[in-house]
Amino acid sequence: MTDLNNAKQSLTTYSVKELNESIGLLLSRGFAPNFILKATVSKSQIKKGHLWLTLTDGKASIDGVAWSSTRKSLKFIPKQDDGVVIFGKLNFWESQARVSVQVFDIRPSISTVLKKFEIVKSKLYKEGLIDDSLRKKLPKYPHSIGILTSVPSSALADMLRTSKERWPLTKLQIIPIPVQGNNETELKSILSKLKINKLKLEAVIIARGGGSREDLMLFDSEIIAREIATFPIPVITGIGHEDDLTVSDLVSDHRSATPTAAIVDLLPSREIEKNKFLQNKKILKDYLKLFFQNTKKSLIIKKSFFQSYSPRLLIKNKRTKINYMYGILNALSPEKLLKRGFALITDESGNSIYSVQNVKEKDKLIVQFCDGKITAEVDSLNYDKI
Repeated sequence: MTDLNNAKQSLTTYSVKELNESIGLLLSRGFAPNFILKATVSKSQIKKGHLWLTLTDGKASIDGVAWSSTRKSLKFIPKQDDGVVIFGKLNFWESQARVSVQVFDIRPSISTVLKKFEIVKSKLYKEGLIDDSLRKKLPKYPHSIGILTSVPSSALADMLRTSKERWPLTKLQIIPIPVQGNNETELKSILSKLKINKLKLEAVIIARGGGSREDLMLFDSEIIAREIATFPIPVITGIGHEDDLTVSDLVSDHRSATPTAAIVDLLPSREIEKNKFLQNKKILKDYLKLFFQNTKKSLIIKKSFFQSYSPRLLIKNKRTKINYMYGILNALSPEKLLKRGFALITDESGNSIYSVQNVKEKDKLIVQFCDGKITAEVDSLNYDKI
């Protein structure tokens, strides 16, 4: 009993407040001021503007809080069962001897991002909103396009430089948008207004530069994906890096690897188009040259044809032919024969006598010479022996 009393006298005596203060001092000295915590949210609620969380790894749990001033700047508000990565510090309430994690920043874990991606993708697939047949054709030479991205940003600077190099004729309408964080409502409102298309855009590009896959979670939003899927003009997405794939990419009309690639995919290259133009110009020139050569040959052939059938030539040919026939007839005319010493014998009626058998004695005959006629009477008939 004496030993027990002596032991009690050697122990430090605390009040509850003093004990809690000592625990707090011990924690502040022996624990890192700031740390990163990987956990799953088993409970999430907002009270009086503060975000209260229950965090677990399946074996243990701890409370967490993001004060209202911090919560307003958070880009991600977790829900139950979301995996998170928290940057924070340890809070110890001395009055209750209660430990919690004060949250400075909170990000979704990659498992949460991929889980949300798969859930939304599966839902939209079943509804038929992710379908290659729904993709609208990109305009070949757009006069005006909209670029939806953060302003200012290196991605926008690269896009503006590339568009000026490729096709400066296209008018660019820059529409600032949030590109990460819990901004579904703001981005949906912008897309809804653009659907009216008062700017007369022919296509829009939704772009965001590189970052972690967790930073792209806004573009896995079902709300945003539905707006893109029902957009009246073609939508091109250039979000993150080449290996990043979001739900917005799946419902867009064309997915580009990067923001700069989106400009390259949408706008024609003036160098390529110039070379095409020069090539087409040469083809047209060669075609016209050949066309006129063939037309000239055809006209020459037609001219020759019409000349051969011209009335003047036909008359000339007919005249030549007539003159030829006239020459023949003239050479065989009775007058020519009479001049050569022949005579034409006819009866009194003017009928030609070709044979002795056509006359009889006492018939009157008329003998025509080249210079006149005589009348004769048949005295006798003498027949040649055959």
